Formats: sequence, structure tokens, C-alpha cells
Amino acid sequence: MQNEQNLIAKEESNTQTIKTTCAYCGVGCGIEAEVDVENRVVSVKGDPEHPSNYGRLCSKGSALGETLGLSSRLLQPQVYGRPASWDDALSLVAEKFQAVIDEYGPEAVAFYGSGQLLTEDYYVANKLMKGFIGGSNIDTNSRLCMSSSVAGHKRAFGTDTVPACYDDFTEADLIVLVGSNTAWCHPVSFQRIRAAKEANPNLKVVVVDPRKTNTCDIADLHIPVKIGSDVALFNGLLSYLYQEDALDQAYIQAHTEGFEDAIQAAQTDAFNVYTVAEKCDLAPHVVETFFRWFKETDKTLTLYSQGVNQSSSGTDKVNSILNCHLATGRMGKPGTGPLSLTGQPNAMGGREVGGLANTLAAHMEFNPDDLDRVARFWNTESLTQAPGLPAVDLFDAVADGKIKAIWVMATNPVASMPNADKVRGAIENCDFVVVSDCVAHADTLDLAHVKLPAAGWSEKDGTVTNSERRISRQRALLPLAGDSKPDWWIITQLAHRMGFKDSFPYETNADIFREHAQLSGFENSENERLRDFNISKFSDISQAEYDALMPVQWPVTQDTPNGVDRFFANGGFYTPNRKAKLVAVESRKPENLPNKDWPLVLNSGRVRDQWHSMTRTALASRLNQHKPEPFVEITPADAEKYRLQNGHLAIIKSQWGEMLARVEVTDRLPQGDLFVPMHWTSQFSNHGRMGVVVNPVVDPISFQPESKHTPVSIAPFEAAWHGFIISRHPLILDGIDYVVLVKGEGYFRYELAGSRSIRSWQSHLSSQLVPHSGELEWQTYHDPAKSLFRTACFHDDELQAVLVTGPDYALPDRNWIGSLFDSAKEEGLKIDERMALLTGKPPLGTPDVGKIICACFNVGEKTIEKAIQEGNLKTHQEVGQCCKAGTNCGSCVPEIKGILAAVGK
Repeated sequence: MQNEQNLIAKEESNTQTIKTTCAYCGVGCGIEAEVDVENRVVSVKGDPEHPSNYGRLCSKGSALGETLGLSSRLLQPQVYGRPASWDDALSLVAEKFQAVIDEYGPEAVAFYGSGQLLTEDYYVANKLMKGFIGGSNIDTNSRLCMSSSVAGHKRAFGTDTVPACYDDFTEADLIVLVGSNTAWCHPVSFQRIRAAKEANPNLKVVVVDPRKTNTCDIADLHIPVKIGSDVALFNGLLSYLYQEDALDQAYIQAHTEGFEDAIQAAQTDAFNVYTVAEKCDLAPHVVETFFRWFKETDKTLTLYSQGVNQSSSGTDKVNSILNCHLATGRMGKPGTGPLSLTGQPNAMGGREVGGLANTLAAHMEFNPDDLDRVARFWNTESLTQAPGLPAVDLFDAVADGKIKAIWVMATNPVASMPNADKVRGAIENCDFVVVSDCVAHADTLDLAHVKLPAAGWSEKDGTVTNSERRISRQRALLPLAGDSKPDWWIITQLAHRMGFKDSFPYETNADIFREHAQLSGFENSENERLRDFNISKFSDISQAEYDALMPVQWPVTQDTPNGVDRFFANGGFYTPNRKAKLVAVESRKPENLPNKDWPLVLNSGRVRDQWHSMTRTALASRLNQHKPEPFVEITPADAEKYRLQNGHLAIIKSQWGEMLARVEVTDRLPQGDLFVPMHWTSQFSNHGRMGVVVNPVVDPISFQPESKHTPVSIAPFEAAWHGFIISRHPLILDGIDYVVLVKGEGYFRYELAGSRSIRSWQSHLSSQLVPHSGELEWQTYHDPAKSLFRTACFHDDELQAVLVTGPDYALPDRNWIGSLFDSAKEEGLKIDERMALLTGKPPLGTPDVGKIICACFNVGEKTIEKAIQEGNLKTHQEVGQCCKAGTNCGSCVPEIKGILAAVGK
């Protein structure tokens, strides 16, 4: 009866519940979406049945329903800046690509894909380029993320196989987090580890990271390893385990090779605790404690991410970790093994279908047997015969004019690539550029000759694979917006126009998935176990079965219809002799080292509430409040040395470029290191693109860029004035040195600073606001002696914009001014509110929540402080019970603990 009532209620409210998968990181969280199709309204919550998250969602996932507006969407194809039909746009792309191929050959065209693509999209793109165009120049932004893991896995295991799974979080007695700020980058996994630690008093957590990040909140030991020295640390661990007779000789003998060479290299590189401590800039007792814990704990799980991968020795770092697990036999058993935490929702799916330039589909390689096998399966005589160019080399080839036409899919290399200004110049000067994306503006998209509107999350429909090899359905919640189309459809239509219609007969996403599954099992019998990736159980999957597909970890075969959680407990590696390879590695310094001109080392990474280039997350105003501007972390000693003050602006330079960022003085990182976030693009910050500064050095095996180590200089940005504008409508603010856009609820906020004064602010604002609102009424305060200027404009008593400038960053609070733009206000501003805009102080009794700490529930620092003081709260759990902060994704818990400590002093 209750179910019938629920169904009736849903029919009356025109809503339905659809299960899908999150659009963000590689955790792969399941979502239950309540969908009102008619009004395009979606509310999300975690799917309690999905094994990746069991109902948990982070701040970004929780806000997905707030990112589905159409105002920022690309909704119609455009050709040279003019609207076009799909037929005209794709016919032009086919004509231009074919002309380049006819004149210069297939290697003169390129595709650059993304971990945002679904597996079906990826499969068709890879098949078209490598199988029928006959070129290999298809790479992906996963090159910037996980290619060192791919290379390390293949060197050790013979294939790109992830041995462990998320269930190991609760099985382990020692979890080692290496180069991963899990608390901010994979918050749901972090909360699962926190819960495991609370439930298991014996579980120890070690964090290996140069920075003392929020992940250290649950750490029993923080190892602030010198950037780039991870190989020395793990070689030292291997040497220590060997000397302590703590290796699993039976596993080594039965299931591995290369042990002697690996041990010799490790001993030569890092013979003892003191050698390691010197190479890694660590205290010997810290190194010894870690080594002893690893030795004494059978159930050891090592989780690693970008701090390992994004290095000129990233592949060796991966293999140094794998060596320790192979030599101790801690592989594939509950609570043991290495687990790479992928950064994107479908980085793993892209690896499955050969999205990287140096791989073939279904985890096959560029060897004669695999080349022959793929060619026969696809029935093509045009299959490319050699690897193509990885990302950095690919864009260098664009810059050199060797690649004449490029199609960029669902990513923004002008923002995300290292040496990003060179990439911008390369694309600007390329003969023909196609970009398919779901947004109307992005750094790369704005340079395209042809812009193709792709479906976005909530409209895309297909599969993704997460960090633990779990395939999940990302289902469409809403109809396609405007004239947008799925990526697989766009690529298929191009294939038809290039003469390959018979080989691309796909009418549905299930058609592609079915072929993908068939290829995975083609000449890959379970008895021979030639390849790890095998989902042949789905070779005959129907559309209905595909639509109902439940999350499952590959391989999925007739013998393993429910998937496989772990690999290699009993060996069985995918090498000719079925043995894993311990790879002899030795530590080496990053290629570009600090010097007198570039004395500091720049590290980079993510922030808690933003994702990649912010095209989606910045649409949710609550995700913009915690870290609203590009920032640079610097130690107090370095801040004093380089004359920097907290909250002021700094200019960071390398030999490749420069950026501006807000200074955050902190003791979270070693002296000599800086940290900047990766997210801001030209759409949100005119001088905040981190990729401009980062060096283009790559790992020689994985070709992954060294985004964690760039020599730089830093100096104060000498601004003549600082200010901000909060406007009901978007503005164009050219000619100002520092502009950062922070989208709020019902307003656009611009943080500003300049070396030259602006003489006619009112005229500048009027020219942009009057077309939206009509004639404006102004109120202004100006104190030339103190260099203070404040002005606000109204139309029919409705506030339109507020401008505040002063000699430094000490300006009025933005939150209360932003609240005055609330569209729910039925009346205009009160007299005291209008006067407050001139005094810069909110009216008496105005709530001041302070800096937003909890993005999930929009709870500010001052709200938390007040709750602690009035309720005499002692723990973060009590704070959560009082004001909900920290009770959803939990990634703000470390900051809540910091507030508790500060209030208690």
C-alpha cells in the first residue's frame, strides 16, 4: 500500500527516481536522482545501494542538481562563429579532415579526448582514429592524470590491472596514502577510511605528502617527503624489509622475477634509514617508524594518486611501490595491495578502450599479434601500426604545424596542459580546430573554428569505470538540451561522412557497449587468460539489460558473471611466464631544479569544492565560497623573505609563464615550496591559469607531465588599489590586472586589483547595466585622502551593482552585500541597508556567517564559532549535531577541528 502511495505521489508531482553515477572523480559514486523532467529540475542524493559510496556524496556531488541550468550551455553547432545545422557542421569537419589526410597523411590529424567521455564515446573515437582514419594521434587528458600508473602496472603485471578494491579500506590494518590529498580529492573514500579507523583501533594511517593536507587529520604518521623523492623512500623500504628478513620468499619465487636486480638497485639507492632520511629531507625516526609499521603489518594497503603520477619519474615511483607489495606477497588478499586513485570519472574506461595514444582497444598493445587481432575484429585494412603522440608531444606537433587539424572533446587543454600559453598559441594557429563541449565558453572552445554542442551530465547515457574497475551506468535524467547530441553520436556521424558507415552502424549506446564487450573477449579465452580486461559476459546484452545494468567489477565472464574484486593473490600475472616483474629503479632528481633565478618549487593540485576547469562546479554558488580565488600557499619564513603578506597578491613566475594569486601564509608545507590550485581558467580569472607556469617536462616512459615540481620565483604584486564589484548581471572588465569571477546566489562577484587607477567606474558600469535594467540611480561615497570609493546603483529600488575600492585588501565583507541581491526580497533595500553600503559595515543585527566552511550546508566560520561558544561544544560530532556542518561529506571536519581548537584557547 505504501509503495502504491509513493508511486501515485510521484505521478502527481511529475517526478521519477533514476539511478546514475556522479560526474566528478574516479570514486564513481552512485546517485539517486529525483527528476522533474517537465521543469528540468533534479535533486540528488547518494545511492545507498551503490558499493562505491553506500549513500555518501561529497560537496560537489551533492550540488549536481544546481549545475543543470542552460544559460552557460552550447546549444547549437557553430561554424566560424555562425549557427549551423548538424549536417553542415559535420560535413565541413569531414571535408576538412579528409583534405588534410589526402595531402599530409593520417598523422596530420588528431583527437584529444577526456575522462569526462563515457566509455561508449571513447570506444567510437578510438576506433575511428586508429582503425579507419589510420592514425594514432588520439590522446586524452588522462595522460595528465594516470598514465604513470598505467605504465607502472604494465611493467610489473604485464597489463594495466588494478589489484585491490574499496572493500580493502575496511580490511586493512595499515593504509599508506602517497601523494594524495584524499580528504579533498576523493572525499567519499576518505570518509570510508575515517569510518574504518574509528571502527578498528588497530588501523594505522600513514600520509606521505610534502604538504600537511587535511588528509593528515586521520594520520597516525605524516611523512613530509621532499617533492620527487618517493622512489628513494620506497627503495629504502624494500632494502629495510630485505635486511629485516621480512619478505615473502615463497611468493617471490613462485610468482615474480627480477627480484635480485630490484634489491640491488634499492640497496644502492637507499641502503638504510639514514640514507633515506637524507635523500627525502626527513627525520630518521619518521622513516624508521614507517618502515617498522610496514614490516609488522600483513594487511597493508597503499593508495596513491597525482603526487606519485605527475612526475618526471612517475612510472618509477609507481614501480617502487609495487615492488614492496610484490616482495611481501601483499597482493590481492583482503586488506592488501596497491590501489591507484584515479582523478576522473572515466579515466579507467578510457584506458579500457585504448584512449591513450600508445595503447589499442581492450587493453591490447602495439605488437604484431594484437594489431592483427584488432584489425580482424574491426574488419579494417587501415589499422594504425605504431603508437601516436602523447599529449605534450601532440600539442607540440600542433605548434610545429605537423598536425593540421585537431578535434578536442570535452576538455580544455589551453587551461590544463603544462606550458599552457604555448598550447594556446598552437591551437590559435592550427589550420582547423573542432571542439565538442557542453558549455558555450571555455579557453579552448573559444578558439575553435567549429563548435559542436555535446550532451552534458544529466543527458549523457552510457557507462563509466571507477578506480576499482567497477563499471556503472551513467543514465540520462533529462532530454537533450537544445540541439546537443551525445558524443558517440557525433563521432559516428563523422565516420559516416568519411565513408565508414558500414563499420559504424550504431543506433544506440548499447550497440557500442555490446561490441566493446565482444572485442574484450575476442581470442581471449578464460583458459588462456591472454588479457585481463574481459567483459565478454555482456557480448549479447540487450538494450533492456543494458538499461538495467548494475555496478560490477571487471572481468565479467561466463565463469565470473558477478565480477572479480581482487587480482593476483595466487599470482597469475599477464606476462608470458605468468610472473610479475620487480623493476629495478633508482631515484633521480626532477629535471628542472631550483636556481638563483627560480629559487622555489611550485606544487599544484585540487581544492575541495571545485572540479577541473570549473565549468560545472562554478555554477553552484555554494561551491564557490570556501576558496573563491586562486591562491598560493607559502611558509611564514618564505613570506617574510619575499616580502609577502597574508591576503595580499603575489606574482608567480617561471621560465614558461606567470600568474597572480592571493597569498595564504601557512605552515602546511616545507620552506622553499609553494602550492597553487589547478582550477581557474580565463573565464574565472584573467591571470590565474596555473598551467601557464608549469614546466612541460614529462616522464620518459608514461609521458605524464611533471605538474608537481616547477622552479619559480615569487614577489608581491604592487597594486595601486584593490576592490570588488557585486552585480546582478555579468560584466566585462578589461584592462584590469587582477579580475576573478565568483558566482553567487543571484549575483556575480568580481575581485579586482590594479596598478592603474580607473577614472570612470560609474560610466563603465552604466554602459553594461543599463541594457539589462534601464536608467540607474546612484549613491556614492568618496574619500580621496584615504583612497576609498564606494558606489551602488539601483533601478526602481532594486539593487543592481555595488563597487568598493580601497588601498588594500581590507574591504567590507562580501557575504552580507551579496545577500542584498536575494531575488526573494519582496521590497527594496531599507534605509539602513542603503546607508550601510556607503559605510561598509552591515546594519546592526545583520547575520555575519563568516567564511564558508561547510559547502554542503552553507555553514560559515562565525556560525560554527558561535555554536561552539554558546553550546560549549567539544567535538566535531557535536558541532554537526548543532548546525549540520561536517555531517555530509565530512571534508570540512579538519577545519571544524581547527576552529574548536582556536575557540578553546
